Amino acid sequence: MAASSSLFTPSTITVRKHQISPSSISFQGLRPLNTRAKTSLPKLATSAKRNSFGGIKAELSTPLVISLSTGLSLFLGRFVFFNFQRENVAKQGLPEQNGVTHFEAGDVRAKEYVSLLKSNDPVGFNIVDVLAWGSIGHIVAYYILATSSNGYDPKFFG
Repeated sequence: MAASSSLFTPSTITVRKHQISPSSISFQGLRPLNTRAKTSLPKLATSAKRNSFGGIKAELSTPLVISLSTGLSLFLGRFVFFNFQRENVAKQGLPEQNGVTHFEAGDVRAKEYVSLLKSNDPVGFNIVDVLAWGSIGHIVAYYILATSSNGYDPKFFG
C-alpha cells in the first residue's frame, strides 16, 4: 500500500499547461491564421502563382471581379437589352382575370406604384432595373470566383 501511495504524491506528478486561450487562436475559414507580425508588404492582386504545369496563373481579385461583372451587367441592361425587355413586358400586358385586369375588376391594390418606377434617366432605367441587373452581375461574379477557386479552368482564352 505504501508503494502505491508514493506514486500519487505531488512531487512525482508533472503538469504541463499550454498557454492557449481564445484570444491567441485566430481562424479565417478553416485555416489558422499566422499571428506573427508581417514585415513584408501585402500581396497585390497581380501576384502570380505557379500551377502544376509550370506556367504562371494570375490570382483573381474578388472586389475587382465583382465590380467589373456588376458594371458590365448594368451596362448591358441599360444599353443593350433595355428596349428588348420593355417590348416584351408591353407584349405580355397586365395580368388578367376573366378577361379583365385586376385593377379594372376592383382590386385597388393592383394599381402600379408609379413613383417607384420614376427616374431621371432619358430612357427610364429605374431602381428595379438597377437591382435586377446588379443582382445578375453579382451572380456571374460569384460563379467566376467559385469556379476559379476550385481549380476549374474553362480555357476561355486559349
